[in-house]
Amino acid sequence: MILYNVTSNVDAAVADAWLFFMQTIHVPEVMATGCFVSSQICRLVGDEDSGGVTYAAQYYCADLPTLEHYQAKFAPALRDDLERRFPNQYVSFRTILEVLEPNVTEK
Repeated sequence: MILYNVTSNVDAAVADAWLFFMQTIHVPEVMATGCFVSSQICRLVGDEDSGGVTYAAQYYCADLPTLEHYQAKFAPALRDDLERRFPNQYVSFRTILEVLEPNVTEK
């Protein structure tokens, strides 16, 4: 399993609108590509001094070739749409993580 993580620091003035757009339009469009099996959005806690609000949009997919297909075929248009709606109001970076199985937790 692959976790595709997009961390974004969003200007505080548009953070609510950005989050609403992500929840109602962007993430559903990403999921509609069929490349991911689940997603979630997290907010970074304790980031008040950054000058904005930091979110992590996380998408899970079966394997790296599926993610590479998404990045080649769908990501450019989706990123362009986000930039048109929120020009110069956020910065993002992307990380790709391999989810290791099984989950191990200490007791």
